[in-house]
Amino acid sequence: MSSCGAVGSVRARYLVFFQYLGTDFNGVAAVRGNHRAVGVQNFLEEAAKRLNSVEPIRFTISSRTDAGVHALSNAAHLDIHRRSGLPPYSPEVVAQALNTHLRHRAIRVLKAFRVPNDFHARHAATSRTYLYRLATGCPWPDQLPVFEQNVCWALQTTCLDVAAMQEAAQHLLGTHDFSAFQSAGSPATNTVRTLRRVSVSSGPASPFVLPQESRRLQFWTLEFESQSFLYRQVGYTCDHLSSLLQVRRMTAVLVAVGQGTLTPTQVKAILESQDPLGKYQARVAPARGLFLKSVLYDDFGKRGWDRKELGPH
Repeated sequence: MSSCGAVGSVRARYLVFFQYLGTDFNGVAAVRGNHRAVGVQNFLEEAAKRLNSVEPIRFTISSRTDAGVHALSNAAHLDIHRRSGLPPYSPEVVAQALNTHLRHRAIRVLKAFRVPNDFHARHAATSRTYLYRLATGCPWPDQLPVFEQNVCWALQTTCLDVAAMQEAAQHLLGTHDFSAFQSAGSPATNTVRTLRRVSVSSGPASPFVLPQESRRLQFWTLEFESQSFLYRQVGYTCDHLSSLLQVRRMTAVLVAVGQGTLTPTQVKAILESQDPLGKYQARVAPARGLFLKSVLYDDFGKRGWDRKELGPH
């Protein structure tokens, strides 16, 4: 599995799964040449310097997330070049070293695996699931418990028509042109995607809600699964950051159905319009309620990282 990289070095590729609370970051992608913004990748690559690779280590991220978006489990591959004669690091050493030297407590490496040198964390992913958290029964956003304020969208309503949301979600299932849910001016040439699963359900009670508040506050969960979603590129100084909007736009439309301002039939019409500039497409759910829940590969089990290795070393 190892191969020669720089002269006198041996290259080994690893797949790492990691999680982060996105509040403090300008997204997962590294921000180059700007000290006022930083991505999760910046901290991962800074920690990776302590692995003493002969060549600089760069993380190739599987799934891009916006500023303020969180990840229960994202993935990336990286190459480590060790001097000739030194054996490749074990995956356990790579994960431990990264966690030891990470300089931000909102990032944690979950697991590392040795993978073939032609493995690609983005292209090899077979499934991505995003989760969106909502809260109802909160007349004003500042009445939401402080521990929940950056991890859910507080709706100024006491209830949602969940049955109507579930009916509307059925129109999004399957293979469609999702142009209506991308950003206007997006450079994407292929906007056809297959949404394998979309669900709307009552979420678990929050452990951070006081008993006297629990009667009025209700949490809800939306989940979307696909092999890939639509992205747009947005300029940021000399770099480009990736912005996932398809899920946030679909969430906003489903919430509008739950609040009674749209009907399930209108959601079908929006999808079929393929028009990102339509009347209702300006709705975008806040980034803070969105989580990348999982990235799966054929070589792994349900969690994406519950087997010891992808293959032989």
